[in-house]
Amino acid sequence: MGKGAGAGRRLSQPLVSVCMPCYNAEKYVGEAIESVLNQTYKNIELIAVNDGSTDRSGEILEKYKAKGVKVVTEKCGSASRARNRAFREARGEYVKFFDADDILSPEMVEKQVGRLAGRQDAVAMSEWGRFYNDDIKTFRPNPQSVWRDMGGVDWLVGAIRDAQPMMQAGMFLIPKSLAEKAGPWNEELTLIDDFEYFCRFFCEAKEILFVSGTILYYRSAIQNSLSTQKSRKARESECESLLLGTGHILRKRQDAEAKLACANVCQHLIYDLYPKHPDLQERLRRRVEECGGAQIKPSGGRYFQMLRPWVGWKLARRLQRAVGR
Repeated sequence: MGKGAGAGRRLSQPLVSVCMPCYNAEKYVGEAIESVLNQTYKNIELIAVNDGSTDRSGEILEKYKAKGVKVVTEKCGSASRARNRAFREARGEYVKFFDADDILSPEMVEKQVGRLAGRQDAVAMSEWGRFYNDDIKTFRPNPQSVWRDMGGVDWLVGAIRDAQPMMQAGMFLIPKSLAEKAGPWNEELTLIDDFEYFCRFFCEAKEILFVSGTILYYRSAIQNSLSTQKSRKARESECESLLLGTGHILRKRQDAEAKLACANVCQHLIYDLYPKHPDLQERLRRRVEECGGAQIKPSGGRYFQMLRPWVGWKLARRLQRAVGR
C-alpha cells in the first residue's frame, strides 16, 4: 500500500490517503479496513486514528500495521479532531475520509480516481445505501436527485432541498489541495459535523462528479451511535452545523431556490427539536425568515402523521414524544 513505482506510476495512479477515525469500533473496524485493503486500486495509504478507544479497537488496529496501515494512537475527543489528525499525516494527492463502521465497494477508489483524471477542482461521489443488523444482505441503495454531475453549490442546493441530505464522508474522493483551501473539519462540532464541512468544501469545488456503480455501504441502527444522540450538546452541534452550512451556501447563491433549500433544512430541525430547546429553535427560525420561509412539512412516524391533521403538528409532536412513538 502507498508505494508507487516511479514517476509514471505516480502520474497515472496518484496516491490516495484514506483517513479513518476510530473510537470503540471493535465489532466493525476490521471489516472497514478490509474493504480498503481489498480495493482494486492499490496505491492507497490508510491512516487510522485510535481516538482513546476503551474496547479492543486499538489491539485490532495494531495487527493491521503488518499490512501497511498507519496507526496513530491519540485521544482526540471527537471524530472531527481525529479526522484532522489523520489528515495531517496524509501524503496523498487525493483524500477519502472514511468511518470505521462502514464498507466501501471494491472498485470505488479506482473508479473515482479514474473519473477525476487528475483534476484538482472537482470531487468524485459514489452511490450509497443502508444495511442493518450488521448484515450486508439487507443493503438497499438510496437513489437521490443529486446522483449526477453538478456544480458544487448547485449540488448542495439540490441535496438539502428536501431536508434529507446525505453527506457521509466515505462517499467522496477529494483533492488534498482543495481540502487545504477549504480548511479543516470544525472541531467544535460533533453531531452532523459533515454538513458544515461539505457545505464549506463544495462551495470551493467547481464540480461534483457522480461515479455510478461505486457504493458506500452505510451501517445503520448501531446502538448508542453518535447519530442517535439527543443530548443538549448534540442538539447544539446540529443547530450550529446547519446555520454555518447554510451560511456558506447563501454567500454563494442568493436566488429563491437556494434560499428555499436553506429554509427547508433549518425548518426540518425545528420540527424535530420541538418542544425542547426553544432557544435553538429561535436561532433556526430567524434563518428561515431571512430566507423567506420554508415549504416543508413535518416528518414523523405513523402515529404522528395520524394525529397531525386533527390536532396540529405541535400537539401531535408532544403526544408522540409522550408515548415514545
